[in-house]
Amino acid sequence: MKSSELKGNYDGIFSLGDLCLASIELQKNNLRPYSGVLDWMGSIQLSDVNKLLMNRFAGFMELENLRVVGEANEEMLLVSDDAYGILSNHDFSKAQNTHTHLAAYPEVKEKFNRRVERFLQKVDNSERILFVRTEGSIQDAYDLQMVLTGLVRNDFRVLLINHAPVKGIIELDWPLDKVCAVQLPDGDKWEGNHGIWKSLLNGIYHI
Repeated sequence: MKSSELKGNYDGIFSLGDLCLASIELQKNNLRPYSGVLDWMGSIQLSDVNKLLMNRFAGFMELENLRVVGEANEEMLLVSDDAYGILSNHDFSKAQNTHTHLAAYPEVKEKFNRRVERFLQKVDNSERILFVRTEGSIQDAYDLQMVLTGLVRNDFRVLLINHAPVKGIIELDWPLDKVCAVQLPDGDKWEGNHGIWKSLLNGIYHI
């Protein structure tokens, strides 16, 4: 799929990871009207996201599957959902939680339950949904397309962005009907590509 085929109106837009970058850029471009399930999490392997979507989030962030694996920063613990290989780095503060007791778990789980419910309602009721993902192989992109075909009731598109030593936007000619795959510069992907993201998302609107 060409990037030109992404243009138009959507009544659902979600980030699918792999880190916070897609959510940040969607927000900067006024395309993030609500929080998605994976917005501020680490989902490094797209195959893990495919599994999560295929299971319709069953068992996601259940307490028995959570494990503190380190510290995300000076304020937050890094917590792994070992059932799906997905990392929480913005949910469990050191002020409230310890390595052996996640005291904030009930409110964190309630938040994710709300986001999952919204996501599932959107994929069931929206006329056209856009999913944005950073990092993924062509095989995982194909698997994602197949999973979403079974999950989304109506039309959808996927914008998959891989970072590489390139200049500007490089469109990849992947033989996928629903996935537009591109490469963006990897030199400073967090701060150096804002203008490129703006150009890439130009002509895309949330209604």
